[in-house]
Amino acid sequence: MTQPQTPPDPRRWRALIFICLAQLMVVLDGTVVNIALPHAQADLGFSDANRQWVITAYALAFGGLLLVGGRVSDMWGRRKAFITGLVGFAAASALGGAAVNTGMLMAARGLQGVFGALLAPAALSLLTVTFTDARERAKAFGVYGAISGGGAAIGLVLGGLLTEYLNWRWTLYINVAFAVIAVIGAVFEIREPAGGKHSGRLDVPGVLMASSGLAAIVYGFGRASTDGWSDTWTVACLVAAVVLLSGFAFWQTRAAEPLLPLRVVRNRNRGGAYLAIGLAVIGMFGVFLFMTFYLQVVLGYSPVVAGVAFLPMVVGMMIGSTQIGARLAVRVPPRLLMVPGLLTAAIGLVIMSQIKVDSSYAQIVLPGLFLMGLGMGTTFMPAMSLATHDVEHRDAGVASAMVNTSQQIGGAIGTALLNTIATSATTAYVVAHAHLITSSTAAESVKLHAMVHGFSIGIWWAVGALVLAAAIASVLITTGRLAAPEKTGEDEADFVPVMHGA
Repeated sequence: MTQPQTPPDPRRWRALIFICLAQLMVVLDGTVVNIALPHAQADLGFSDANRQWVITAYALAFGGLLLVGGRVSDMWGRRKAFITGLVGFAAASALGGAAVNTGMLMAARGLQGVFGALLAPAALSLLTVTFTDARERAKAFGVYGAISGGGAAIGLVLGGLLTEYLNWRWTLYINVAFAVIAVIGAVFEIREPAGGKHSGRLDVPGVLMASSGLAAIVYGFGRASTDGWSDTWTVACLVAAVVLLSGFAFWQTRAAEPLLPLRVVRNRNRGGAYLAIGLAVIGMFGVFLFMTFYLQVVLGYSPVVAGVAFLPMVVGMMIGSTQIGARLAVRVPPRLLMVPGLLTAAIGLVIMSQIKVDSSYAQIVLPGLFLMGLGMGTTFMPAMSLATHDVEHRDAGVASAMVNTSQQIGGAIGTALLNTIATSATTAYVVAHAHLITSSTAAESVKLHAMVHGFSIGIWWAVGALVLAAAIASVLITTGRLAAPEKTGEDEADFVPVMHGA
């Protein structure tokens, strides 16, 4: 007979509030500044070339240091890493909000990425080891999955509201308020689980190769979206990324204390979850890019209205995560939630691919966004739980970091690859319809039709990414209902408590 597990932490539900608040802060910061960029540029006077670096500085530091942040949280203890990440993120945000020149703003964004890379894996691993009951863990991951997936859309809404009604600097200052609340909550409500800190040395060669390789791939794909795939620096960065990450993988088989123990990713179910998450985010981020331009440039929405227009996706994601994923996670295997969820999201994208210059928001965009959110929410909840399932306690931080890394790399690839495809389709449309350009009015009409045609083609490729993710989930993910390991002669603290059958 299985011995009873350690009683659950009575503060766990209050702790969830502050863990999710921290995750929301990190996720929305990837988009909340985007809408404020034109105002920041006018205020600080930086060039168009430097404008991209305000976004890129955050993405490079965050994406490049996630694995390091995950391993550091395993070594320091997750609660300490969580609080340190919050304080550092708040300080960096205050520095950015007070920026008096371009260099100060870019440095602040880079520091946000550094502390975000410590905070994000610490938050997920705290969630992983705090909730031990099957149904409770499903509910907690449902809320967390909705926040993680919908945070980018929330960032667009919040960025538009803050910029239009206050000042662009508040898109950074708002993080200070979030962080202060989360730190207070962490001090009083979050406790480090038993066995939560593990001694060891940091794998310095692994750190250098992983950080450089991940940063190179994020930068390379980001540059491809603006400078093209044949650009010298684009090619050099992507080649360097392949070499560095290949070297990192080889080194992990030789290192005494590897940064990313290969036991974490060799498990076919966890590996399938990481791949499915990355491919799903490729599709989702590409659509964010297209629909943001479609709503503002083609339909003429203001930044605030365009941000609010994404809310059906957030609503769908909340329903998918908390009402479908969380309720069914203890009853069915993850694959039976992830595959239908990914295909539902794909159907939503198929609807959005039908956009025209004069399309109705209510008939095309709204149902498409809602179905995409519903499908993504149903997918992310079991995928995130599976990605940290049955992993050794000492690896919980780095396993959590892999979830964030999959999202970050997927976002970089999706934005670059789908933007390139859409741009090429737009150019081809203009060339094919050049004979129609007989006046300035006709030229504008062809331009808008070409842009929408390019968006539609890009969305179809996003559909392909989601269908591929569904295929991978159906083949690689073979586990049944997620079950907690029974206690044996080994120390119970050596394992992350995971979901067990009803």
